[in-house]
Amino acid sequence: MSDFRLKVFYSVAKNLSFTKASQELFVSQPAITKHIRELESLYQTRLFNRLGNKISLTESGYVLLEHCERILSEYRKLEYDMHLLHNEYNGQLRLGASTTIAQYVLPPILARFTEKYPKITVSLIDTNSHNIEQALQEHDIDLGMVEGVFRLPNLKYEPFLHDELVPVVCASSPLAAKDSLSLDELREVPLVLRERGSGTLDAIEMALSEQGLKLSSMNVRLHLGSTESIKQFLRNSSTMGIISLQAILRELRDGEFKIIDVNGLQIKRHFCFVYLQGQEEASSTNFMRFVQNYLETCKNAGDIIGKMMVSR
Repeated sequence: MSDFRLKVFYSVAKNLSFTKASQELFVSQPAITKHIRELESLYQTRLFNRLGNKISLTESGYVLLEHCERILSEYRKLEYDMHLLHNEYNGQLRLGASTTIAQYVLPPILARFTEKYPKITVSLIDTNSHNIEQALQEHDIDLGMVEGVFRLPNLKYEPFLHDELVPVVCASSPLAAKDSLSLDELREVPLVLRERGSGTLDAIEMALSEQGLKLSSMNVRLHLGSTESIKQFLRNSSTMGIISLQAILRELRDGEFKIIDVNGLQIKRHFCFVYLQGQEEASSTNFMRFVQNYLETCKNAGDIIGKMMVSR
């Protein structure tokens, strides 16, 4: 229903590329150029600076982008609400989730959700918590799910699931001979941790700080960009990782990994929904409600993930 030219402009402006917009919208590049020229003619101003093969937004382009984000958001809400009058859930839901949530929590939830609401087009960005918050502020997603370190005042955070980070080693590692470590012993253990910007690393730093320790004082051998990378590294080294309990349930059950308790150190956190303050969309609300109901069902069924659920 919305003016397709605005969708074209938004795609070009976000990608700063006519070619990428063409691929994203499945429209020929000449058609993309035509739509942009029509908008420039309509508003009697240039929207893009063209320097060789590169483009950038003009001042007018930035103004239109700001309005465009709000207009397209309102169109999505309108489409969703109108279908809701007929008990039809339709439209688009753009999600972003931190790597841990995307890999270990969301797959069964999304499978059930898309089965129940086949007319809702769902997309998912999988990256670290910092990037999810940035994507929200740039209106690239409607709803985020991050590890719960509340960072930005213009974002609303709603906990939906408990999580715990645990020190873990491969069962074949010499470190597996121990059942526990002191904080002083932990400082000497070679660690492999998540990268900067990860909510997991933020939670670890906060927990260490509460014990009077700095991350810089630990024996960190390597930072890796995903929990799966850390798990694979642990399988081939004598290092220790500190990762989400939910990421190693199968390995613990199979005896492949072992948790090593660190006396005085507990790293508990929440997984949170996050969205722009005052801009919660109906489609996002529906998804959040669906997740809560799914987790409640898991809890009642005795599922281990459901047992970690947070009651709202």
